[in-house]
Amino acid sequence: MSNEVFNVLFLCTGNSARSIMAEAILNRDGKGRFKAYSAGSNPAGFVRPEALTLLEKLNFKTEDFRSKDWSEFAGPGAPEMDFVFTVCDNAAKETCPVWPGQPMSAHWGVPDPVLAKGNETEKRLAFNETFRMLNNRIAIFISLPMSSLDKLSLKERLDEIGKSSA
Repeated sequence: MSNEVFNVLFLCTGNSARSIMAEAILNRDGKGRFKAYSAGSNPAGFVRPEALTLLEKLNFKTEDFRSKDWSEFAGPGAPEMDFVFTVCDNAAKETCPVWPGQPMSAHWGVPDPVLAKGNETEKRLAFNETFRMLNNRIAIFISLPMSSLDKLSLKERLDEIGKSSA
């Protein structure tokens, strides 16, 4: 954990909403201490327009987001991850690739806003709620005193973040 900048990978099955939002939040709020990435085990091939619209309304830059396979981060030449977080239950249950560098991992499952039922307002609220939960968890994560926590304590804190009601 001696890196000045920590690489963080957010995983979800489709890499179309939750993991994309988490990547956006950490890259902006991590203030150069973190470099976030996102990927999926079975990428949708597109980013959900509802996620992009929400991020744009919150003044995030969205032009570089794309849905990508997690194999991009497991092979030669990929950035070495310090942390890997699953944000959906499906990805947490899947067999992940072996990540170079043995990053710390935790499951931070949040509801899939894509599955929201109802009218457009209700669906938009689901995306807002998912964003809020991810934002709160990431805020806790970036406030952790990385340099003063041993690996076991850090792992326990990462798991606690995932269990928080955020």
